[in-house]
Amino acid sequence: MKKYIGIFLMSLLSTVAVAQKKYNLIVGTYTAPGKSEGIYTYDFDIANGNTSLKNIAKGIPNPSYLAISPDKKHAYAVNETGDKSTVTAFKYEAKTGALTFLNKVESHGADPCFITVDDKNVLVANYSGGSLAVFSRSADGSLSEAIQVIKHTGKSIDPKGRQNSAHVHMVKFTPDHKYLVVNDLGEDQTYIYSYDLAGKEKTLTEKSVIRTNAGTGPRHIVFSPNGKFAYLVHEFNGSITAFRYKKGELTKLQEISTTLKDFKGAVDAADIHVSADGKFLYETNRGDANSISTFAILPTGKLKFIGTQSTLGKGPRNFTIDPSGKFLLVGHQYTNNVVIFNRDVKTGKLTDSGKRIDVGAPVCLIFDK
Repeated sequence: MKKYIGIFLMSLLSTVAVAQKKYNLIVGTYTAPGKSEGIYTYDFDIANGNTSLKNIAKGIPNPSYLAISPDKKHAYAVNETGDKSTVTAFKYEAKTGALTFLNKVESHGADPCFITVDDKNVLVANYSGGSLAVFSRSADGSLSEAIQVIKHTGKSIDPKGRQNSAHVHMVKFTPDHKYLVVNDLGEDQTYIYSYDLAGKEKTLTEKSVIRTNAGTGPRHIVFSPNGKFAYLVHEFNGSITAFRYKKGELTKLQEISTTLKDFKGAVDAADIHVSADGKFLYETNRGDANSISTFAILPTGKLKFIGTQSTLGKGPRNFTIDPSGKFLLVGHQYTNNVVIFNRDVKTGKLTDSGKRIDVGAPVCLIFDK
């Protein structure tokens, strides 16, 4: 009997291992202009980097950025459609990748470009509107009307006119979930708000403001897995500021470039991520660069430059590292594809796998673990 139980358990474990080889890769896109039909879900095989289309949620205008709820039962997308922008809630079925429409609410700011979610709330950054909005989640996953809207009103010095008004670009929870970091590209400022999960109209209260270098445009921030460090990328010059993080405070450690010294042209930095082991940081530049830079993260939290290479496409708006750490995927807004790189987990270096996903204007890549 023990023999048969052992065989059964080994078989069960083997089945689980096989099942865990595939993860959902969910891709947010621009549907206009372009050939995208909405939100795409793919099967991604972490054993070999192969993908297959699983589901398309159609009829959703410009679902550029996405977020999956912590319980994996719901998904949320911004609909980046100018002054008529909205936020959409879906029921999410991980097994099939299907997204079922629940409801849609006004974003309370033009062109939302980032979204995050926790057990209670959904928070959105409205780029053109210069605002951030908080929405409460109902038991069925649907969204309330905004329970709090904060409007930024400043500007900065960019000569190309991109800082004539506030442009909220990212809303990001700190690792301890007690604060929300908000990057305002138009103001050259990073805000830290205290976060009250059940605060309703006072969910967010301003704690402090960090003024970044004038004319650099703070865009995205990422935290190290151990929660001790943060890295802020600036859109206009591609520089990265490294910080030490503790109890809602960011202390500057370093500022480092992501382009080679002889590079000339528009940088337009885009996205930034840290590997799950906390050893490497990656950052993409668009504009004339279309590159991805790799850095080693030192024990001090400072960065050591490893190298810069082409992303093999145009407009690397967003990228992600797969759950195995063996692949890095870059979504190209203008060449309508996702390029899959092999990633050396020991050195951090990237090489072209030769594998691609053809999809219209991909601008957000999320793995559902």
